[in-house]
Amino acid sequence: MHNPATLRIIARAGLWAALAFLLNLTWEIAHVRLYTLWAAADGMTVAWALFHCSLGDVVIALAMFALAGIVLWRADWPVSRPWAGGIIVVIGAMAYTAGSEWYNVYRAGSWGYTAGMPLIFGIGLSPLLQWLILPPVMVGAYRTLGPLLFGQHSSRSPLPTHDRGTH
Repeated sequence: MHNPATLRIIARAGLWAALAFLLNLTWEIAHVRLYTLWAAADGMTVAWALFHCSLGDVVIALAMFALAGIVLWRADWPVSRPWAGGIIVVIGAMAYTAGSEWYNVYRAGSWGYTAGMPLIFGIGLSPLLQWLILPPVMVGAYRTLGPLLFGQHSSRSPLPTHDRGTH
């Protein structure tokens, strides 16, 4: 009933999600003072926002993990193709974040920046740096923890393990 290949993909995605949650929660805590929420809300509201935003970051990270796996045709891309996969994740997540920040700050009014938030074309620098810095850290942590958690055969994948189009 349980397909081993599917279970391996779920395990890899689970590791990626756990890393994404821990690192993004840390980042969210570090930069929350750059958002107007910090001064305007009570402690429980801020705590909920930190948790909620970190879960949203996990969804972004998982979507980019899947995108990299599909583009590279490798479910084990953090081990087998870390540079290519990492670049896909960084570009995709930064593009999504730029659009989301712009929409939520300027259109929906869901959140706002304090005067302390450095801006690039009106978008907060901190959330952009979050997706520039954290994915490579996640890839490095994955490459360290993956073999420990998944064993010697951590590079096995239900997707082809050869590089498509190269020999």
